[in-house]
Amino acid sequence: MADDITRKSGDQNEAEGKAKELGGRVQRAWGDLTDDPHHQVEGAKKELKGKAQGKIGEAQDTIEDLDRRNRDL
Repeated sequence: MADDITRKSGDQNEAEGKAKELGGRVQRAWGDLTDDPHHQVEGAKKELKGKAQGKIGEAQDTIEDLDRRNRDL
């Protein structure tokens, strides 16, 4: 990815991932509506990248929660 997702917080990655996923879904739907394979494929790629970024954000949040719990022990 062009931007370094590892330098962002988990919440930020989740939010950006959802936005990318939604944008990809819209682009793919536009491709379906206009029967344009380019937009169908590009939209599907954006949607998948968004889902992946969202999952990375969820994992970051889980790791941060575990770190906090371990510090309290």
